[in-house]
Order: sequence, then C-alpha cells, then structure tokens
Amino acid sequence: MAEKLTFTMIKPTAFKNNNTGAILKMINEAGFTIKAMKLTRLTPALAGEFYAIHKGKPFYDALVQFMSSGPIVAALLEKENAVEDYRTLIGATNPDNAAEGTIRKLYATSFQQNAVHGSDSDENANLEADFFFSKTERI
Repeated sequence: MAEKLTFTMIKPTAFKNNNTGAILKMINEAGFTIKAMKLTRLTPALAGEFYAIHKGKPFYDALVQFMSSGPIVAALLEKENAVEDYRTLIGATNPDNAAEGTIRKLYATSFQQNAVHGSDSDENANLEADFFFSKTERI
C-alpha cells in the first residue's frame, strides 16, 4: 500500500525566480496538504549529505554546488498515493521531456535546475523528511 507522505524541495533557481508561490499553489490544487515547511539554505556539506546516493557520479559536484547556491523551500506533503501523484505533478526530471502543465515544464530552467525535487519512493520520502524535519516540526 502506498504511503500518504512525500517530500519536496523548491530548488534555488525556482526560489530566486519567485516561483515558490505558484509552485505551492499547484501543490495545493493537486490535493496535497503541507504537513511541514521551511525556508532554509543548504551548506555544501549538507547538500552533499542529502545527495550522497549520487556521490561519484559525474554530476554530483555540480549538483551539490547548485543546491547550496541559494535558499530552498523544503516541504513534507500528504495525500493518498503521495509519491506517485507528486511525481506525476512535477513531471520528468528533464523539463524538455516533462508533460505540459507540470511543475518542471512550467518552472525548470534546465535539466539540473529543474525547479523541484520529489521523492522517488516511500522509503526515500521518509528518509528525506527526517533529514529536514524533526517530529515536533510536523503537523
């Protein structure tokens, strides 16, 4: 059975381009409830820790540099079938391949600067949520 929670980050370029409100509106209109949210900035060490699964891959250093380049908005979202439904809402990682009307099609500026992060599994959603939010920060 699918979990009810997923995790997202609005990435630095989307935040810088003032797309946060529009992205949050799309999330709300898609039926998600925000259970925790914060504006923060990742240090290179924290970005490296969050994306440790990609360490050693050719894009890892650039990803860490990008994700620590400016503020991000981290959020824990709730909805039935949350991970799958959110992945549909955000679209393909490469915005050129994303469906019309998806967050990445509308707000991504490139493959790397693709507007938002979205958990790819229930297990990772829980791990990612725990990375950013204590139990007392969640409603």
